[in-house]
Amino acid sequence: MSPSLRLAGAPLPLVGRARAYVCGITPYDTTHLGHASTFVWADVAARVLRRVGIEVISCRNVTDVDDVLDAAAERAGARFDSFAAVGQFRFDHDMAALGVRPPTHEPRAHNHVDGVVALASALLERGAAYERNGAVLFRAVAPSVELVGDETSSEAPWPEADDPADALVWRPAAAGEAAWPSPWGDGRPGWHAECAAMALTVLGSAIDLHIGGADLRHPHHTTQAAMVEAVTGVAPFARARLHVGTVRVDGEKMAKSAGNLLLVGELLETHPAAAVRLLLLDRPWAQPWDVTAGALDDAAARLERLYAAAARQPGGNGPAAEAVLARLLDDLDVPGALDLAETEGGEAARTTLAVLGLA
Repeated sequence: MSPSLRLAGAPLPLVGRARAYVCGITPYDTTHLGHASTFVWADVAARVLRRVGIEVISCRNVTDVDDVLDAAAERAGARFDSFAAVGQFRFDHDMAALGVRPPTHEPRAHNHVDGVVALASALLERGAAYERNGAVLFRAVAPSVELVGDETSSEAPWPEADDPADALVWRPAAAGEAAWPSPWGDGRPGWHAECAAMALTVLGSAIDLHIGGADLRHPHHTTQAAMVEAVTGVAPFARARLHVGTVRVDGEKMAKSAGNLLLVGELLETHPAAAVRLLLLDRPWAQPWDVTAGALDDAAARLERLYAAAARQPGGNGPAAEAVLARLLDDLDVPGALDLAETEGGEAARTTLAVLGLA
């Protein structure tokens, strides 16, 4: 039988290969624990699938055409692309320290603007978008019932949109902004459209896993998927979704605007990288959670117990190791796998540490 990962109770049968799109960073600031959580979980999903013989083709984009990034670059007196490159370097350094393997593909938005222009033209041809004074807008798709009220990844409504929820595929550039040519005049791509174009170009008309933070679920991921489906006629765009739970501090989402960032680089100065990684993983992936005082010390202590358990029974314990993999294939049950590893020790613990990237 082919391996079957279950996510949120639904099976995801796979034969030979899995295509995963991971919503990447906007490289204008330092990596914090909330960013890291998404990418560590994406890495674990890929490691689990590879362990059972699935080739994982991953695409993690870089959003380097972005208004917030442009503003940060201007404050620093730098070009947007060079400023983004520095941010990307710092991010890559933090990911390497945390044991996150590089993706198969890492497209950068500024290299895919022509793809957004082609996407906009196709959406207009399909009647799924309309042009308004140099802007191309995608007609809003009503969200499913469970997403009503979840607007965490919204963009500001375009003033001339027919519906405030209509999403920009292309917009005119403001004075002084970096701009690219298009049939509708010089302009810039919309955020949702950037991801749609990059996913289409790199992975094709459909993917197996759509991965990102829970705050991107709607409307960013729903709009990205709807744009691709409108162009290709292939649905669903994603067979399964991995929306990683929000990291909070004192009940508030970790964010620069909240002034509550826990920076990965600073945490790595005082604790082993594997302990930081374990802190992020020792919980259900979809669950929002609060970072509490002493949590990182607790993770470091749990890690030491796992290392001690791995030293037991050097000659065997195969069935327990298989049970660990079964836990991980069942909704990426990392806490269950860790508990089993501590109890059984030996090969079960060594398998757990290897698959989770903690060894």
